[in-house]
Amino acid sequence: MALVKFVREENGVTAIEYGLIAALIAVAIITALTLLGQALSANFGEIQTRVNSAI
Repeated sequence: MALVKFVREENGVTAIEYGLIAALIAVAIITALTLLGQALSANFGEIQTRVNSAI
């Protein structure tokens, strides 16, 4: 009986689905921030080069 109840229970499945969605969103955010960080680093490097050459 406990096995049948466990198989029919949907709360655990829903929690797993929400966990997977949260993990996917986290991966997307980390990827976006990594790309943004690289772009900002390149921009600040360009600014530093121009300031140093102007001095």
